[in-house]
Amino acid sequence: MALFEYFPNYIWNLSISIAMENGGKIGEIIDMCEPIKDAANNGADAGTPQFLEEWVKMADKLAGLAAEDEEQGRLFSAGNKLKRASIYYVTAERMQGLGHPGRKETYQKALNAFSKGTAYVKDNIQRVEIPYTNGTMLSAYLTLGEGEGPRPVVVFCNGLDSCKEMLWLGGFPLALAKRGISCLCVDQPGTGEALRLHDLPATHASEEWASAWVDWLEKQDVVDNNRIGMTGISLGGHFAPRAVAFEPRFASGAVWGANHNWAEVQQKRLNREGENPVPHYWNHVMWVFGCQDMDEFLEKAKGMTLNGVMDKIKVPFLVTHGAEDRQINVDYAQQSYEQLVNSPNRQLKIFTPREGGVEHVGADNMSFGCDYIADWFADTLGTYTK
Repeated sequence: MALFEYFPNYIWNLSISIAMENGGKIGEIIDMCEPIKDAANNGADAGTPQFLEEWVKMADKLAGLAAEDEEQGRLFSAGNKLKRASIYYVTAERMQGLGHPGRKETYQKALNAFSKGTAYVKDNIQRVEIPYTNGTMLSAYLTLGEGEGPRPVVVFCNGLDSCKEMLWLGGFPLALAKRGISCLCVDQPGTGEALRLHDLPATHASEEWASAWVDWLEKQDVVDNNRIGMTGISLGGHFAPRAVAFEPRFASGAVWGANHNWAEVQQKRLNREGENPVPHYWNHVMWVFGCQDMDEFLEKAKGMTLNGVMDKIKVPFLVTHGAEDRQINVDYAQQSYEQLVNSPNRQLKIFTPREGGVEHVGADNMSFGCDYIADWFADTLGTYTK
């Protein structure tokens, strides 16, 4: 399997593949992409304003069609259109450089469409917020596992350039719910609302915000405090294991894409080794980490390594990776696994062409990673897979 190779550059193809995996429809995606096909010939950075224009145009059309459904009381139909609009808005926003005209408005449209759409469809989801530092807030979506009484829960965090709406639309929370496990999709510092609305930059010390969420979870009647897990996607392959290593209340962990030494990856990207995940890459990472220049960013990035961290994990832990990941070499998955020397149950799963999910975090087919990691948590948190 491979990405849907519509454009001549990886970054644009990655974006449309993620949109499809999060519920986009191929006909709508082709309609959005056909007018900008030539613009993609100029590289990943050029042409992103046109990308925004076409994808917002489609999302706005869906929002308008949803409004017509609302007028007729057809809220299920309206909700489905609004959820698709939300992924198109957020994909368009994700492709823009910092400060690009229309970016803030597009992100707000994504939040509004997602909120209204999931409410209309009566999805298993509720928005939660907790206070953080200096009057800021952290936000998340809680999906409850099937069953009665306190259930296990998995905290699910973003990578470098995703947001909690994408985490939820990818289907992993519902896969966990089917197995009797709740899921908390979080916008951690450096992502989503935390970055865009509260100016909270990323930190290598993910236990700081992860522990804040565990504090909140322990106060919820629906949570079994002894069965809290943690996972992350893409750069979450640093954040999740780091949090599990330094927060002893986590009972199990996993990564969807290993990111064992992201500091080293930055040096490779300076030498143009491997693919970038987003356009305007260096401006993006400086924004995410709250840096004014490259020197400051590269200094902060030095903490983004799991050397000396993985051996502190003392609970079951799963490392997954795509065999043909073009962003993060599969060797990093092997490094993370080999350093799990104190985990009582360590596993390594490399997704191969036989099944699919071979690209970065399974962007070619996320279903295999979704099910495999959900089954892992069912096994290690003590629920069921049938």
